[in-house]
Amino acid sequence: MGNAGKEGSDAFEVEAYGRRNYGYRQGSLRAGQCPSACSYRCSRTSKRKACMFFCQKCCATCLCVPPGTYGNKEVCPCYNNWKTQEGGPKCP
Repeated sequence: MGNAGKEGSDAFEVEAYGRRNYGYRQGSLRAGQCPSACSYRCSRTSKRKACMFFCQKCCATCLCVPPGTYGNKEVCPCYNNWKTQEGGPKCP
């Protein structure tokens, strides 16, 4: 709203999915916003329970969730770079 036209704004808002979305940059979400951000992120997976568990764990640490239901992790480096012991991605 107030920062919609400013590039690089801390509020970083984007019109997508039919509503205003925040939280694509590291530290831009509050922990209480993680469940709804992860609910959308995990909305198209067949393994929703596991997706929600790991998404919320990653969101609580990184305070961001990438946009969309898949990919786009580069916008949130913490979320993107968190790996399992085997070297695979931890965050969905």
